[in-house]
Amino acid sequence: MSEEKITLRKNPSRKECEKVIKKILMTEVLERGTNEHFKSASDFMSYFQSLYPASDSLTKQVQRAVKALGMPKDDRGYFIINKTEEQLGQDKEIAFLMTKSHCELAPFENYETLFLKADGKYKDYLFQLLSESDTFADKVITMINSSNGIILFTNNKHQLEILINSLINR
Repeated sequence: MSEEKITLRKNPSRKECEKVIKKILMTEVLERGTNEHFKSASDFMSYFQSLYPASDSLTKQVQRAVKALGMPKDDRGYFIINKTEEQLGQDKEIAFLMTKSHCELAPFENYETLFLKADGKYKDYLFQLLSESDTFADKVITMINSSNGIILFTNNKHQLEILINSLINR
């Protein structure tokens, strides 16, 4: 009779469990776009039990790993990978303010730019006056105060050029 070696697989370390849990969640997010299966440590157990013998110590190790990862949960209670509680809080605050401010994306390729070259100590005051001007309100989408002048974004470059030139050449 030959001696057969029976090797039992040892439980993974907490760090190994963390890596596996992250990998599982990243795969879930890449395949489905969001985590729709994992809410607690017990949801990962079927995977770990397919690789290691089921035991209380394996369960505890997976629970420790989940706790050490400190993953926040979404509104439905599912883990969010690669975000901290702080980031989740910031995202919620940003979303709230974007809604409150009626934000919408406006692609820059829809706008034309003009550079109003202006030097000297009056440039900042000119920027302020242009910002508050009723005449420019419907012609300028936004402005950037730069080191050598003011960058103007507009829907109608030609009309804005005529207005600015009429004021420069008075």
